[in-house]
Amino acid sequence: MSLYITDECINCDVCEPECPNEAIYQGEEIFEIDPGRCTECVGHYDEPQCVEVCPVDCILPDPQRRESEETLYARYEALMDEAS
Repeated sequence: MSLYITDECINCDVCEPECPNEAIYQGEEIFEIDPGRCTECVGHYDEPQCVEVCPVDCILPDPQRRESEETLYARYEALMDEAS
């Protein structure tokens, strides 16, 4: 499943540059994650990098978007094709 950022976000900006898919962006009030670009770092890293660096633990799995690792990997491949 993709991740989302809760309203506990303190807008510290450490997550955005860590995202290899450029899925994290500044929303109106807090940072947000584009679920169409989030792969939970599948294809890049073993763990989601945004979760690793978040100082307030406000990045969680989105229960509205349950996706298998295969689906996340397919999204990773599509994003890599798009980038080339």
